[in-house]
Amino acid sequence: MQTRIDEVSRRILAKIVPTASEREKILSLAEHVKDNVLLEADKAASPVDVRIGGSVAKDTWLSREADVDVFILFPTTFSKQKLGEVGLGIARKALKNYHCRERYAEHPYLEAFIDGTRVNVVPCYNVEKGKWLSAADRTPFHTTFVNEKLQQHDVKNDIRLFKAFMKGIGIYGAEIKIGGFSGYLCELIVLNYQSFIKSLRVASEWQLREVIDIENLYAGRFDEARRFFDAPLIVVDPVDANRNVAAAVSESRLGEFIMASRCFLDDPRQAFFQREEKALSIPEFKEAVAQLDFDLLFVVFKSEELIPDIRWGQLYKSLRAVRKLLVQQDFNVLKTSAWSDEREKNILVFALESKTLPPSKLRVGPAIYSKEATSFLAKHLNAESTSIGPWAEDRRWMISVKRRYTDAGSLIEDKLKDGGQGIGVARRFTEEIRDSFKVLFNEEIISIYSADPGFVVFLTGFLQKKLQWLR
Repeated sequence: MQTRIDEVSRRILAKIVPTASEREKILSLAEHVKDNVLLEADKAASPVDVRIGGSVAKDTWLSREADVDVFILFPTTFSKQKLGEVGLGIARKALKNYHCRERYAEHPYLEAFIDGTRVNVVPCYNVEKGKWLSAADRTPFHTTFVNEKLQQHDVKNDIRLFKAFMKGIGIYGAEIKIGGFSGYLCELIVLNYQSFIKSLRVASEWQLREVIDIENLYAGRFDEARRFFDAPLIVVDPVDANRNVAAAVSESRLGEFIMASRCFLDDPRQAFFQREEKALSIPEFKEAVAQLDFDLLFVVFKSEELIPDIRWGQLYKSLRAVRKLLVQQDFNVLKTSAWSDEREKNILVFALESKTLPPSKLRVGPAIYSKEATSFLAKHLNAESTSIGPWAEDRRWMISVKRRYTDAGSLIEDKLKDGGQGIGVARRFTEEIRDSFKVLFNEEIISIYSADPGFVVFLTGFLQKKLQWLR
């Protein structure tokens, strides 16, 4: 088995380790941006330090997937507003020859694409360790920590394998949309276990609320760490004992990782590292829908442009609210998901056992000899909602009651008239849902399907019977 693992690893590394020319190109680009930022900071007379960060600075990036992160470290005397304004001003001038887009985390930063490579210029504070003023302040310390550990143990290619594995099984990324493993988290896990394979072997035995503490900041006090960090996986940040690097990892993503680790160790294949994005043609999609033994329900609506993490947080909250409504009204929900073009179009997707229900349902009442039986009979005997009964059976009073909603579409349309305020849809969306929502079933989605390649890939994946690495 080890021979097969080694062979798969060798073939994957041949694809993901940057070549000498690629490395030279990316490092040259990073230095070019850094120099431009320093030049513009000098012109603005801003007393800053400029550093390259992220996986490029640590040499843990994957071939053809480099992101260049340049951090502008400002004095702590700057207000957050001034930090954002001055930082963005310097960044815009440094990247004036390129198309840029303002992004926002805790404060704004600038994103550009240069020769196909994403470049982020991020303002933060030049702080002492532990005296954080913004979330980005830790990142330079993360870079220093990882580089010091890599000097002791050169596991850069093991980290690359681990990242490629996480990408391949679809759980790489700490953003709310994914709820998975960040690049820094991947680096810490491999540094902790000292190899890609050992990381999988140990992870294959993990239980819920596992603790990893690479710097022993909670030595002998893991129960305390579990009380402090309420999360499925706990990885103590080596530069900040009060931060869980794995806070974004959902229980579902953790479970997928544990099972994927077991499956790979049992049957090593390159498929674990290669995420395929298939897309059904329109005729193929129509045929696939015609063969479904369940119904697809889509709630489509428009919204204003939002920061991605805010958008996806609101989308998932709305998805949960609509799912709860369907379940409360007896519709059996098999699977749910959400999609957005991250500009204006949003779609909530539900696979229903059936979009329609019988007009009546059985309700089991109290025991036939109980005191509650009298009030039960009085309530339901001549009620308009009672279709049959009451009658006694198996020591219980029974009735058949009429359903208020027998069609999922009618239910959703009724409850979203006010934007979903009454069912718990995210407040950020209620007005826009009220003004723009549509409910579509099965092939009715075809106009959107045919117009948006991103949605095509998403829905094709939603309809797949198995996770790719389980096939």
